[in-house]
Amino acid sequence: MGDIKMNPNNKFDAIVIGSGISGGFAAMELCTKGYKTLVLERGPMVQHGDYPSAHLDTWDMPNQGKVSKQEVEKHYPKQSRLAWWVNEENKSFINKDDEYPYNEDERFDWIRGHHVGGRSLMWGRHCYRWSDIDFAANAKEGVAVDWPIRYADIEAWYDYVETFVGVSGQAEGLKQVPDGVFLKPFPLNCAEQKFREAIAETYPERVVTPGRVANLSEYNPEVHKGARGQCQNRSRCWRGCPFGAYFSSQSATLPVATETGNLTLRPDSIVMEILYDAESGKASGVRVKDAKTGEVIDYSARIIFCNASTVGTTAILLNSRSETFPNGLGNSSGELGHNIMDHHYGMGAYGELPNHKDDYYQGRKPVGFYIPRFTNIDEQSKRSDYSRGFGYQGQAMRGKNIPDGKIGADLKGEIFKPGGYQVSMTCFGEMLPHHDNRMYLDFEQRDQHGMPIITFDAKLRENEMALREHGVKCAVEMLEAAGCTNVGSYNSLTAPGACIHEMGTARMGRDPKTSVLNKWNQMHDVPNVFVTDGACMTSSGTQNPSITYMALTARAVDYAHNQIQAGKL
Repeated sequence: MGDIKMNPNNKFDAIVIGSGISGGFAAMELCTKGYKTLVLERGPMVQHGDYPSAHLDTWDMPNQGKVSKQEVEKHYPKQSRLAWWVNEENKSFINKDDEYPYNEDERFDWIRGHHVGGRSLMWGRHCYRWSDIDFAANAKEGVAVDWPIRYADIEAWYDYVETFVGVSGQAEGLKQVPDGVFLKPFPLNCAEQKFREAIAETYPERVVTPGRVANLSEYNPEVHKGARGQCQNRSRCWRGCPFGAYFSSQSATLPVATETGNLTLRPDSIVMEILYDAESGKASGVRVKDAKTGEVIDYSARIIFCNASTVGTTAILLNSRSETFPNGLGNSSGELGHNIMDHHYGMGAYGELPNHKDDYYQGRKPVGFYIPRFTNIDEQSKRSDYSRGFGYQGQAMRGKNIPDGKIGADLKGEIFKPGGYQVSMTCFGEMLPHHDNRMYLDFEQRDQHGMPIITFDAKLRENEMALREHGVKCAVEMLEAAGCTNVGSYNSLTAPGACIHEMGTARMGRDPKTSVLNKWNQMHDVPNVFVTDGACMTSSGTQNPSITYMALTARAVDYAHNQIQAGKL
């Protein structure tokens, strides 16, 4: 390996591995509390505003925005399995498979981007709180292990995070998705409002509400700090927003952290392992390989936050082997890498909503509607064919008239005539934690940086299959109840990972024998190491998880700070 560089300048109060949704938040919280913090990002630097396609129209890009078949085959054979994913708009933020390989015993669609900000530049921005229906489900059903927390433990942290992030939404008083600190919602358009009213009349337990998203419908510079601004309704969010209208590490947390003078951000830094000191029983620091020079450097810190994403964090922990932990740092339970989950989708329905042809809408709002889970939330909604539930994300839009057989001015004239409203809805289902669903490292194969190859062995199982059937059936029911015509449905089985909500693998729990982390996201075995990205999750819920990661992160930093102040860390 050669000489390892270590000098006094490599010592920090805290190290954060990863700069995405949770890593950025950890960095901000640590820096504002006065800790000299090093943030390590394995990918290149991306400054706020360095978004190459943000102002381009489709016709400004090569191939009308489509990536060529040759480029897909060479660089994106796995990233392009989801036909809608890799394109000229976003490919600068997506890993090339030939540069970042992984293996599969069972198909796993690992969609990721290694760069400063991570997937905070690309996320869907939906923010829904969890409730005790989620936190208590494992214990109630005897599935996996019990969460060591309940809603009351993080309710105040949801308030704190949502206030800073800026979540647009509408209060509905639902126990399965508690109301939060909301900015004004992006309102339903006329067809979506009609859909909401029709569903409420026929299925009052199924609520169609404006999606709750981390886009600033209102901007308050005293609250929304960083480089933020009001949403322009451009619907180009996954390209990066130069207005800072949606929450990202670039627009929000990293600027605030930088202003404190306590942040050191090091891109192109591949974390090889976390170093363990058997004498103290704590981690002493991290070992990093410079992605450009190949130089190996050790950094030390009092506390370490792991936020490299579910898979990235777990790969680092599994590779952090020592005499004390031969199977990975903090892995005395043997659960590290197991219980991987995702939401599953590829199922839903669509139809045409009659009338409203004289109604239109302005702008391209960043979100449509959301239908929260309505099954297995109480005795009245209990199902015998599956456990847990599903929710829907959807929208109503006016179609276009593209007639056959017309050319020139006649074709142009027809295209400019808006068609009727079309309603579509995608069902997102919960995936149960299962010990045999796992990721592991193949130490016999190495990537270009000498790191063992990540390998996936996970699949959807019987409960997920039954849930999918009912999710599609309910979608069709609702469209028909709203009077839609030409209703169609689909149930195209997706592999885990496709929803890009992977979680689990270093779960929280009450017992060190069956879990990796305690109720503070702190390693049972290594008390100065915290995991607050998706790896910490004990079950997957139905809701998009990122706002929960952020709440858990802020809570864990506060706990670590209090422990340090008390002389316990």
